[in-house]
Amino acid sequence: MKVEIWSDFMCPFCYIGKRHFEAALEQFPHRERIEVVFRSFELDPHSERDVDHDVHEMLAIKYGMSRDQAIANNQRVGAAAKASGLTFNFDDMILTNTFDAHRLTHYAKEQGKGNELAERLFRAYFTESKHLGDHEVLASLAAEVGLDAAAAAAVLRSGEYAKHVRGDEQEASELGVRGVPFFVIDRKYAVSGAQPSSVFLDTLNKAWSEASPLQVVGDASVGDACGPDGYCGPGGDKQ
Repeated sequence: MKVEIWSDFMCPFCYIGKRHFEAALEQFPHRERIEVVFRSFELDPHSERDVDHDVHEMLAIKYGMSRDQAIANNQRVGAAAKASGLTFNFDDMILTNTFDAHRLTHYAKEQGKGNELAERLFRAYFTESKHLGDHEVLASLAAEVGLDAAAAAAVLRSGEYAKHVRGDEQEASELGVRGVPFFVIDRKYAVSGAQPSSVFLDTLNKAWSEASPLQVVGDASVGDACGPDGYCGPGGDKQ
């Protein structure tokens, strides 16, 4: 069963939602049969690589609130992150354009390290105040999860995997995704936002039960049943 997660590395609820989903996955009895795939979604595709204001000012401008209100809002989000076992350092976060980070994740996915790099990028931005638009930083983070730093740097210089990012974003649009995180389970169920882990677990169980073949309980040869030829008796088949 496949779980696809549309998210952006500068989206606080994407990181929180990721933790909630992971908590649910830990309780899911078939977790080893779940394939998790991260998909690209840019919250602000028009953002500059280097931004001259902080995340508090960005929020104030975007939603027409005061800086103090923006700080209070971020503190509430930080408290939610802490409850999920995460540390958010809003005062030091470096705003940037995440397109190159998404491109690098697609390269990492082909190398079998996509999920590891996604986690590393989230922590780098929210906890360590790394510049996710800086190619040297990105190549270094790639190396930390076992990728070749020189190869990662070459990918970043080349512009490769741009079509992969745009393809994910186009698919999100076709699915009706308007915000992230957005979890699609087996292309049958969707969970929008950083829902509680119980919501994810319930949805995983429901999707699994519908995708899995029926399991017969008991000895079918002795159970009373009616067969297709009209015989009614043990097992439903004439002996």
